[in-house]
Amino acid sequence: MEFNLSGLDLFAYNSESRSLQLVETRKLHVSWYVYTHESRLVLLASGMQCKIFNGFQLSSAGIIRLPKFEMAMAKSEANNKPVLAAEDIFIATIYGRIYCLQVDRIAMLLHSYRFYRDVVVQQGSLPIYSSKVAVSVVDNVLLVHQVDAKVVILYDIFADSRAPISAPLPLLFRGFPRSNSSSLRPNREDTESSEVNVMSDHEAIVYGDDWSFLVPDLICDVVNQLLWKIHLDLEAISASSSEVPSVLEFLQRRKLEANKAKQLCLSIARTVILERRPVSTVSRAIDVLVSSYSHSVKTGTYIKGIKSGKTSPSIVPQTSGPRSSADVSASRVDAVGKSIKHESAAGVDSESPNRFLNFSDSDSEDNVSFEPPRTTSNNVQLFDGKLARGKLTGAETSGGEVRSSSLRSGNSPLDANVLEQQESQPTSPVISSDEMYSFVFAPVEEEMIGEPSYLVAIIVEFLRSANLEKVEVHPNLYVLTIQLLSRSERYAELGQFVLNKILEPSREVAMQLLESGRQHSLTRKLGLDMLRQLSLHHDYVLLLVQDGYYLEALRYARKYKVSTVRPSLFLESAFTSNDLQHLAAVLRFFSDFIPGFRDTSDHDTYYRILNERNSSIAA
Repeated sequence: MEFNLSGLDLFAYNSESRSLQLVETRKLHVSWYVYTHESRLVLLASGMQCKIFNGFQLSSAGIIRLPKFEMAMAKSEANNKPVLAAEDIFIATIYGRIYCLQVDRIAMLLHSYRFYRDVVVQQGSLPIYSSKVAVSVVDNVLLVHQVDAKVVILYDIFADSRAPISAPLPLLFRGFPRSNSSSLRPNREDTESSEVNVMSDHEAIVYGDDWSFLVPDLICDVVNQLLWKIHLDLEAISASSSEVPSVLEFLQRRKLEANKAKQLCLSIARTVILERRPVSTVSRAIDVLVSSYSHSVKTGTYIKGIKSGKTSPSIVPQTSGPRSSADVSASRVDAVGKSIKHESAAGVDSESPNRFLNFSDSDSEDNVSFEPPRTTSNNVQLFDGKLARGKLTGAETSGGEVRSSSLRSGNSPLDANVLEQQESQPTSPVISSDEMYSFVFAPVEEEMIGEPSYLVAIIVEFLRSANLEKVEVHPNLYVLTIQLLSRSERYAELGQFVLNKILEPSREVAMQLLESGRQHSLTRKLGLDMLRQLSLHHDYVLLLVQDGYYLEALRYARKYKVSTVRPSLFLESAFTSNDLQHLAAVLRFFSDFIPGFRDTSDHDTYYRILNERNSSIAA
């Protein structure tokens, strides 16, 4: 592909002859152009103010022409018309959607346009607070760099929200010496000495004049010959916002550091309960986690378990753009105001995945998946500033199943899909109901003291949300609810919970009702009735016998053919009652209905007892 002032030419590479062949020519007046390999999209600017654009996307089918459109620009003076520059335009792919972001320096706004098959729609505007603005995209989060103010404002536009996800946060980094061929030798002494040579001069240089921002997540420092890769500090972002539901929604959409996002969500859920936040606030937070889990199960993207070793924040994830083949440093910061981390890398190779963008009619992020990164065995990475040899661990996102897409008519959105599905997905940040019990409710119950009514109210909100989303609840959570209610002697409320099926029947629930009902007969009866309802015949008969209702247990055992309870238990219970007629009836029952019972020691023992008692009565 070649650009010139009269349009663009498309060439095809012939591998056999190692030459380029002209395939197609598009004649257009071009002032300047913007192109990103990630989107395979090129925008050609024309007009007196360079605000009229022709777009073309490259695909395996050839060049796809997008509708011509014009960008909005505010006027500074009546006779002065500003001219749009190439550095004011950014092409970004967010959640599989392709956007064009335009800086309007007069209005101090960042306009966003979304590309569809047959139309380009302006999506809205974001305020900017700096004369120089740059844009990055990390893990589908839009980073708007306010260069003059030296801060970053983050937006998660998944729900088309125009509000930042946190307060403006600084861009922090730690520099390390550039690597060369000699620094890659597997010599421990060289490695240790390189750790000392920290480039302290670069520590203070943030947003240098010669920085060039490469969408999506790279910064090129031309003067110092460094390439920085941007990362998100999820902990700092979470700490900088007081809107708990919004923070949880943000974390649930993170893919690059799914394990970190999951642990943060669990920690936030525990904290809001321990701090006794209003029930309404905790309820909204729970709704976010439950609905996210339900959605992941329905779409088949949920991966069970917390795999703490799969993704580490100190391991550098690969990107879909240029690859790092030398030293990379991950900054680690420890205060609330640290949101963005970036790393230096020298010696970047030109290889990138063969990814094509196609048209699709879905807006879901599930349409987006990334090819697993390719690394060599000699890649070098830095763990918290310490140089170590080994393979880089890929932490690419995977939004679910890769769907085959085609060109469609109508206003279908222009999405960024790939042809290959990632072989292995990282752990999902969503939290199952089992994990909610194990890592939230159980630890919280151990730490909370005093009246348990608040925790019961929170659990009820969780049960409500789970029922609404049709999510199965861990039985132990029902058991915990019974324990909390019985501890405060709220037996009437507990009975209503059972009768209204707020507590789902199970063996664990029935046994806890029996245990808690030792001091309350009606609660114990609820446990017995639940065993019978669940057809747990053995447990039901055994408990009837233990409670002294051996004749009722015997009739029930005969009706449902329960043969797993030992006859000695019935005989012992009848003997303890001091009713010889009942003991004789039980003994005769087993003698008549259990083959071989007359030859057992139980028969001999209780037959002898009956004879002795009858003899003493007769005498």
